[in-house]
Amino acid sequence: MRHELRSTPIEGVWELTRLPFGDHRGYFERLFCPRALRGVGGFGALEQVNHSLTARAGTVRGLHAQRGDAAETKIVTCLRGRVLDVAVDARPGSPTFGRHHRLELSEQAHSALIIPRGCLHGFQALTDACELLYFHDAPYVPEAEVGVHPLDSALHIKWPLPIAELSERDSALPMWRARLTD
Repeated sequence: MRHELRSTPIEGVWELTRLPFGDHRGYFERLFCPRALRGVGGFGALEQVNHSLTARAGTVRGLHAQRGDAAETKIVTCLRGRVLDVAVDARPGSPTFGRHHRLELSEQAHSALIIPRGCLHGFQALTDACELLYFHDAPYVPEAEVGVHPLDSALHIKWPLPIAELSERDSALPMWRARLTD
């Protein structure tokens, strides 16, 4: 896997840029190679791959994670469109607890965000018809899911577009301070 990795201010969160092989016909790139990513962000064995489509620009999804034995590291990449991808450090005792890192993912950038266990994940679609691919090192366990309201001002996340849509489920997520008392 030809790629560049960049650390971020949040330990375990990495920016990954794939370096495709290309010529006048197009390009080829490896989206996932466990050997090349061994130890990066704490990613374990691949357990699940998910694909999502977000139809409308401005839509926000998240902020979600799984807790306990179901906690996961995930690698998120954009196959079509553009999104602002966000990781929030929700690991008690972490020196960057409560801080977030954001990265624009797009099909043109060949980029991905590696989000470790204990960090919340969310994104805003910057274009219509955004498709994301998620690589997880743990299966989804609905009863282990936790989240924080993505519009909570305590997180200081500046979503670049006006919020076009937010699901009922995400609208009902607790605020950051409420999550701290759980």
